Amino acid sequence: MKKRITALVLSGVASITILFTGCSSGRESTKNDTGVIELLNVSYDPTREFYAAYNELFREHWKETGGQDIKITQSHGGSGSQARSVIEGNEADVVTLALAHDVTAIEEAGLIESGWMGEFDLDSSPYTSTIVFLVRKGNEKNIQDWDDLIRDGVEVITPNPKTSGGAGWNFLAAWAYFQGQDGGDETATKEYMKKLYQNVLVLDSGARGATNTFVENKQGDVLIAWENEAYLSMKEYPDAYEIIAPSISILAQPSVAVVDSNAKEHGTEEAAAAYLEYLYSDEAQRLAGDNYYRPSNETILQEFSDQFDLEMNLVTIDDFGGWDAAYQTYFNDGAIFDQIYAD
Repeated sequence: MKKRITALVLSGVASITILFTGCSSGRESTKNDTGVIELLNVSYDPTREFYAAYNELFREHWKETGGQDIKITQSHGGSGSQARSVIEGNEADVVTLALAHDVTAIEEAGLIESGWMGEFDLDSSPYTSTIVFLVRKGNEKNIQDWDDLIRDGVEVITPNPKTSGGAGWNFLAAWAYFQGQDGGDETATKEYMKKLYQNVLVLDSGARGATNTFVENKQGDVLIAWENEAYLSMKEYPDAYEIIAPSISILAQPSVAVVDSNAKEHGTEEAAAAYLEYLYSDEAQRLAGDNYYRPSNETILQEFSDQFDLEMNLVTIDDFGGWDAAYQTYFNDGAIFDQIYAD
């Protein structure tokens, strides 16, 4: 791993303020009049609870290693929308987004240095997740796999893959399943996917919005969801929902990066790098598991084997040629998703 930080030599008493903001959030200044360092973490929808807890853990770590006061602001929204907000001036010091493609878009805008994926371990993906179905208790429509989502009368909730990173993972997981039908014929796969999106009742802009549509507004029969988001709904309403693991899903790898241009301007390079590097600590990995993300540390992941189905059949983004190829084929303007949804 290429190190951005060799020592923490700052002094003072550490503290963190956590503020939740929308995707258009910016920052007031790097330091307030008391000399507190400020970090802005621009993240995607379902990480709100995890980073609220992680920021407190990092505060303790920073304090123990002699760090000065630090204020962390969080911004959440659809991952693609969040990436665009940074490109358009949202002054993030770090981004913790749903997929590498969104970070690469910020790199291509000149705000993140090349090679960011090698900056931290495991391709700068400190935790993973996958895609599952959340259904209402009793599963009245008997939804068990992707082909049940294209039956007449089944109402599906999923976000828009043009704005939501989670929705991109949803789409590719479904595509992988339907591609296995009819000998992998692309025309047939498109027809299956067309039926799926014809059954989508609401196409929200982000994963949390889709969860609210399903859980709070009581719309739809099934939510295609991040695994961690589904577990959070189960935790909040333990007698109202069930999680269904489809026969094929996808290894979803959220990505983290320092926004180099902003961090240099703000004088927060060391703090920003330390903030992301500490995500790989044993304490942070267990915290990720407690918040229903799959730790990237395989040993710690096994500690959560009773919580996660570690035998799921998971395809990866490499099966689609990587994110650049996936966007060109499926998500760019005029690509397969647009063709399907226009019909």
